[in-house]
Amino acid sequence: MDDTPNPGRAATDPNNPFSAVPVDVVVSVGRARPLVRDLVQLGENSVLTLDRRVEDPVELYVGDRLIARGHLEEIEGDGQGLLAVRLTEIAQPGPGL
Repeated sequence: MDDTPNPGRAATDPNNPFSAVPVDVVVSVGRARPLVRDLVQLGENSVLTLDRRVEDPVELYVGDRLIARGHLEEIEGDGQGLLAVRLTEIAQPGPGL
């Protein structure tokens, strides 16, 4: 039997109990850094400007770990109107991933 560690094997093994555990993926489209005085004045229909453009890539996080980057797309067909992310770059796994 090969005892060589293979992190990818555990994720694709259907008998692994962790393979069916859902994780929350957060998609970050940008950041804003308003002053508190400006933030408390925000109301309905206010606009908060982000540090990114519409065509810039978004970042995907699990917890505080960057896992990938991609571009937002709108789903067509049965899921029409929903947003999705087309992955363009996968982050290199580090310790603990």
